[in-house]
Amino acid sequence: MIVTLKLMERRSFLLGTGTLVLSQLLIGCGEKNQATLKVELLKDSIPSQVVNQFSKYFQQKAQLKFSPVEQLQDLFEQLQTWQKKTNANDNEGWRRFIPFAKSENVQPANLVTLGDYWISAAIQQKLIQPLEVGQLKHWSTLPKRWQEFVTRNDQGQVDAQGKVWGAPYRWGSTVIVYRRDKFLQEWGWTPTDWGDLWRSELQERISLLDQPREVIGLVLKKLGKSYNTENFDTVPDLEKELRKLNQQVKFYSSERYLEPLITGDTWLAVGWSNDVLPVLGRYPQLAAVIPQSGTAIWADLWVHPQGNDRETLSSQWIDFCWTKSIAKDISLFTKTNTPISIDIGASKIAEPLRKLLLINSEVFSKSEFLLPLPPAVATQYDSLFAKMKVLG
Repeated sequence: MIVTLKLMERRSFLLGTGTLVLSQLLIGCGEKNQATLKVELLKDSIPSQVVNQFSKYFQQKAQLKFSPVEQLQDLFEQLQTWQKKTNANDNEGWRRFIPFAKSENVQPANLVTLGDYWISAAIQQKLIQPLEVGQLKHWSTLPKRWQEFVTRNDQGQVDAQGKVWGAPYRWGSTVIVYRRDKFLQEWGWTPTDWGDLWRSELQERISLLDQPREVIGLVLKKLGKSYNTENFDTVPDLEKELRKLNQQVKFYSSERYLEPLITGDTWLAVGWSNDVLPVLGRYPQLAAVIPQSGTAIWADLWVHPQGNDRETLSSQWIDFCWTKSIAKDISLFTKTNTPISIDIGASKIAEPLRKLLLINSEVFSKSEFLLPLPPAVATQYDSLFAKMKVLG
């Protein structure tokens, strides 16, 4: 029996992982004309040590306010709220001529964490503004692939002639996580690529993300196609392979896919590395692998909300996150990858974790960001995914 739990986007898997939690942090006393930096960030995406280091690194007196938010979707909706209030205030400018009339003062954060999934919509809805690349001293150290990914036109599409809309500070991928004990004891092999999910011994022993782009994408990758395929007519075997895969699945969830794996109800799961990596140390019977034919990549980025000045202090924070030592701290403490080239060497982290954080350039080159699809194509993905689960 297949159980489905629906969640619309990537989120943290909370199972007592020991990940550092950053509470709201306010540094410095408010003084007139004092430099300020207000940041709303995804909870657990920046360790508190890094914020403390920045306060020491920045010599000038400054007021720093870092506020953690639970979900990426909440941050996106906050951007929408700020924009609506800003527009409302602009339209009510006449109020300043009326004694005692009040208009809500809208002051968005200087920087906000945004997931790559949301960046196109944020650009289209004019929720964010481009970064001033000239103020970013470490922009040149960002690998070309990352520079290209955040350079977009006003429709949010990747465009070499566009502007830079975000600063990636950590990233991860979709991985295969499995019960090492079950695989080795029962079968004597371990999974290495997407094709292994179709092996007969795994029937009804898999938990998958409840996400059309992820599931259809891994099937496309298995067939040698792109995650971002827009024309299904070019992939005649797609529906057949999807039905076969569905017969292997016991559980669909984007939130609780690891629980049946830990309890032994499933033996293999497909999930996001930021969920998977923190639990590997707690459950030594689990192991994870990045599929050799490539996988999906996600990223968290700093963006400038529309309606707030792009202050120098914001650029200094982005640059600070891109310095090698700080990028390394972010990577190790939050158990994610960094877009900056670093050497984690013989760090005091478990071998399985270090293995997943080291970037295999060949696999990385085969991996893909999930780019925005035209609405009609996105609907096709949803329809095909729903049809697969109903027909089996």
